[in-house]
Amino acid sequence: MARPRNFEPDTVIDLAMQAFWTHGYANTSPAQLAECTGIGKGSLYNTFGSKRELFDRVLQRYDRMGTELVTEFMSRPGDTRECVRTYLRYIVDTDAAQPVRRGCLAVNTATEFAAEDADITRAVQAMQEHIVAALTARIDQGHRDGDVDRAADPRATAEFLMNTIVGLRVMAKTYDTPELHRIIDTALNAL
Repeated sequence: MARPRNFEPDTVIDLAMQAFWTHGYANTSPAQLAECTGIGKGSLYNTFGSKRELFDRVLQRYDRMGTELVTEFMSRPGDTRECVRTYLRYIVDTDAAQPVRRGCLAVNTATEFAAEDADITRAVQAMQEHIVAALTARIDQGHRDGDVDRAADPRATAEFLMNTIVGLRVMAKTYDTPELHRIIDTALNAL
């Protein structure tokens, strides 16, 4: 008879996310995962199958969190430029406030895996696409509201902002917020 679970899988995924985010996939051992989650390796593998399957679930959770965050910021009242500025500053300020500046899990994962893993590449591209879609929709709304330059192509501008976000997340590991805020202000000229 199987023993009942004494843990919530979503809580374990959140705890594992912190380990992968801090150390990367390759540098996070099964022993570290067991320690940080408080779950034995056997239970981890019985529930999630493998370290890789747990990592895939972590990426799915990170994607949901990121999509919810950008959607919330882009649906706020105010003009498009202010919504985007507030979102970008939130990301930078949150990154810079961490005791260990880890940047973005998706960017770190893309850098770690590069072109080695097609499934990871697709997962990271999907995460980025969700953000681009939310930005595109807000820029399109800005066209309708008259607060975004009509010459700004919504999709191309959103892709530019996504590129800026990736750069900001990398730079937030070593730069201070005033420099990062200046980059944000410059990027907003695209609107």
